[in-house]
Amino acid sequence: MTTPITDIEHPCSFHDLPVFTLPEPGDDRPWPATLPSVDGMAWRLDCGWDGHGFAATWQHFLKTVDPAQVRALVIGPWWDGEYSSLAPVVELITSDAARFPALRALFLADVVGEECEVSWLRMCDITPVLRAFPLLEELVVRGGGSGLDADSLELHPVRHEALKSLRFESGGLPGHVVRAVGASELPALERLELWFGSQWYAGDATVADMAPLLSGGTFPRLRHLGLQNSEIQDEIAVAVASAPVVAQLESLALSMGTLSDAGGLALLGGQPLTHLGYLDLQHHYLGDEVMERFKGLGERDDVHVYLDGADDWDPDDEDDARYVAVSE
Repeated sequence: MTTPITDIEHPCSFHDLPVFTLPEPGDDRPWPATLPSVDGMAWRLDCGWDGHGFAATWQHFLKTVDPAQVRALVIGPWWDGEYSSLAPVVELITSDAARFPALRALFLADVVGEECEVSWLRMCDITPVLRAFPLLEELVVRGGGSGLDADSLELHPVRHEALKSLRFESGGLPGHVVRAVGASELPALERLELWFGSQWYAGDATVADMAPLLSGGTFPRLRHLGLQNSEIQDEIAVAVASAPVVAQLESLALSMGTLSDAGGLALLGGQPLTHLGYLDLQHHYLGDEVMERFKGLGERDDVHVYLDGADDWDPDDEDDARYVAVSE
C-alpha cells in the first residue's frame, strides 16, 4: 500500500505511468538516445528558468511526440521570468484537445516550493479542461487562491461522465471551488481529495460548503474521500462522524490539518469505521490517549491507520497555534 501524499512534491508516477520531463532544446538536461514510448509515460512539460515561455514549450512537445498517443500529461512551471497566469496554458491545451484522443490524466501546476510557493501560483478557471476532455479520468490541480489578486482558482459546476479521480492540492482552496465540486455531476467519480489550506491564502471553505460531499448521494461511486489540510479539521471530523457518505467509502483521509482530541473523539464515538481499508490521520495534534485508541482500531479491526507522532502544541497556551501542513 502506497503511503498517502501529505506534502507538495514532484510525482515520480502519474496515472500509473512513470513521469518523464521532456528536455527543452538547449537546456541542461541531456537528450536520451531515444525517447521513451509515447503511451508508456506521463509527459511532463517544464519551461525552466531560462525557457522561452509555455507556447514555445507546447509547440516543441507537439513536434517531438505524437499527441494522439499521449495518455497522461503533467504541466510544470509555465512562466518565462515573472510568474504568470495559468490561463494561457489552459487555453493552449484545450484548443488542441482534438489532437489528444487518448489523454486520460492531466496534472496542472506540478510546481514545488523551490520553483514557486503554492499560494503564489497564479491560477485560473479550470472548467474548460473538463469540457474539452470528456474522456478524462484523472485531474490533479495544484494551487488555489492567495487572496492577493484576481488570479485565483475557479471552477464552475460541470457534468463529466468519465472522471474517476479529482484532487485539489492547495494552501488555500476557495469555498466557491468546493461548492462547485459539490454541485457538479460526476457519476464515475471514485476518488476525491480536497486540501483546504489556510484562511490567510483564501482557504475559506466551511463545513456547510462540504455538505453535498458528505451526503452520500452526490457521487454514488465514491470510494475514497480526502478532506484534508484544514484549519477547521475538528469541525470536519465532527461532520464526518455522522456523514452518510462514510458507509460507501473504502478509505478516508482527514490528514494534514489541525485535528485535535475534539475531532478525534468525535470520530471514535461516531459511526463505525471498521469497514475502511485505511484511515489517514497524518499531521495531527492528537493526545497520547486518543492516539492509542486509533491504534487500537487498526490492530483490532484491521484498519490501516496512518498516524505519525503529534505535532508540538500546547493546548493551554493561547499563543501556541496549530498549523496545516501546506499553506504558503
